[in-house]
Amino acid sequence: MKTFLTTILIFVFATVFGQETITSPPVHDPVIIRQGSTYYVFCTGNGINMWSSKDMINWKHEKPVFETAPKWAVEAVPGFKNTIWAPDISYNNGLYYLYYAVSTFGKNGSCIGVATNKTLDPNHDAYKWQDHGKVVQSIPGRDLWNAIDPNLAFDNNKIPWLAFGSWWTGIKLVKLNDSLTGLAQPEAWYTIAKRLRDFTTDERSAGSAAIEAPFIFNKGKYYYLFVSFDLCCQGEKSTYKIAIGRSEKITGPYVDKNGVDMNKGGGSIVVQGNDLWYGVGHNAVCTFDGTDYIVFHGYDAKDKGRSKLIIKKLDWNKEGWPEVKL
Repeated sequence: MKTFLTTILIFVFATVFGQETITSPPVHDPVIIRQGSTYYVFCTGNGINMWSSKDMINWKHEKPVFETAPKWAVEAVPGFKNTIWAPDISYNNGLYYLYYAVSTFGKNGSCIGVATNKTLDPNHDAYKWQDHGKVVQSIPGRDLWNAIDPNLAFDNNKIPWLAFGSWWTGIKLVKLNDSLTGLAQPEAWYTIAKRLRDFTTDERSAGSAAIEAPFIFNKGKYYYLFVSFDLCCQGEKSTYKIAIGRSEKITGPYVDKNGVDMNKGGGSIVVQGNDLWYGVGHNAVCTFDGTDYIVFHGYDAKDKGRSKLIIKKLDWNKEGWPEVKL
């Protein structure tokens, strides 16, 4: 956490004193989208950090999505200020939908909210984020799941689903209504990945049960479920890594390369840290001009373990599994 705060302070210094674009922006939990000829990355930060680029190399920091914390979020989550986690961006129904999480570290008192915008161009007259408030909430003592790390996905029948979750009892999937701003009725819930956890231990230390950051990507006949295993946000001590399973149904079961159900601890590693990057994880997947890309954060071993944006081409082997060269 200390390394993360140092990274943010360095970023603020660079922004205030006139550095307009940088090649390795300091990010956590990034997601990417393209509007016209401009790429946008949204990531964890004060009011949700937003970056723009014309080439996915040189990045400019834009104003945050929320200048002040949503009132509903402050009231719903004790201790929440305006550091908003793990946004998810997509374009549907003529609008950009931005899901986001409000929480405090190590607690499952959390909420997922959603905001919409007609455009992502901050210079456009129509640029204005409309917050629709809470989509789903987890409450300590009531729920053994955690409402963070949202990801919107659609099945082959164009039915919307929200994947989310961490630690506790793992990754959840819930059906959304047609407006994409609330849960469908009657509610439909699934657990799609989990790692067994000893609930007698410190809630801030999930240990080998740590799992979070789901992202569902549909390719061919499969839905691929990406998740992050182990611990984030500790700089060079981070053990984050990206794992995967796949299913022919969006509701699962998702199995790894060895056929192990992700609800029974399965998950094949896609990419993990090395001598150049520590703790890589919290990914999103996108397709631009027929090429698939994976975007995630990692801690730069050559730069004091500072967290940075990583974008890599996502290749697929003959068995239909993704491969990443870090």
